[in-house]
Amino acid sequence: MIARRSPTPARRLATVRTAAGTLATTAATVPAEILLRAVTLKNRPYLPIWFHRGLARSLGLAIRTHGHPPQRGRVLYVANHLSWADIPVLGARIRASFVAKSEVAGWGPVGWLASFAHTVYVTRDRRVTAAAQKNALADRLNGGGSIILFPEGTNGDGTNVLPFKSALFSVVDDVPGLIIQPVTLAYTRINGLPVTRRQLPDLAWVGETELAPHALGFMGLGRVTAEILFHDPIDPADFADRKALARHCHGVIATGYRRLMRGG
Repeated sequence: MIARRSPTPARRLATVRTAAGTLATTAATVPAEILLRAVTLKNRPYLPIWFHRGLARSLGLAIRTHGHPPQRGRVLYVANHLSWADIPVLGARIRASFVAKSEVAGWGPVGWLASFAHTVYVTRDRRVTAAAQKNALADRLNGGGSIILFPEGTNGDGTNVLPFKSALFSVVDDVPGLIIQPVTLAYTRINGLPVTRRQLPDLAWVGETELAPHALGFMGLGRVTAEILFHDPIDPADFADRKALARHCHGVIATGYRRLMRGG
């Protein structure tokens, strides 16, 4: 278990700043989103990217991007996963829905906001087949949406990128013209200084660590720099099967992670 430091005045102030910013962002975007859906008569997300941008600012996150996401088409974004903070970071730069475990829907306000942003839920119940999970993704993509997938299946500890699970990559067979966009995400600096190995537990949310204490600690770190690296898009037809596609994406993203963490 990671020992948390006692809150300092600066950390308490940062927590208050984040809470106030989150409430203000929610108050500004959620009613507008409801109104837009009512006016257009379309149950689709319009403003989640602005919500995530406001939340990222409230958390003290400075987001740097390298490259650009595809400007059109149905896109499956494939990214490494480190923390709950990945959601506002990627959501602030990518117009797409996330894939989450079904339990998230029951996480109070967090679950409500996730559902409001059209998160695609998949269950870990073994009675539910991988085919059913794949179909949920295919339906969203064929409906014109894009999706952000974390194929590690859990959060990494920040030292490296965990192996990718290939099952959901099979969605490429059911979505004609799908673009695969590998994305590397890294938290590289705290208050302008490179992140050290000792600081990784303050950034990566792993194991049995409870969300609330970890989030409070993260809020008190100060200015955290998150970097997003968009790699070259991939045509899934160039790979023999989903496992080869997953291995390629993992290699590209893992190499990018090492590069970002070394300041490259």
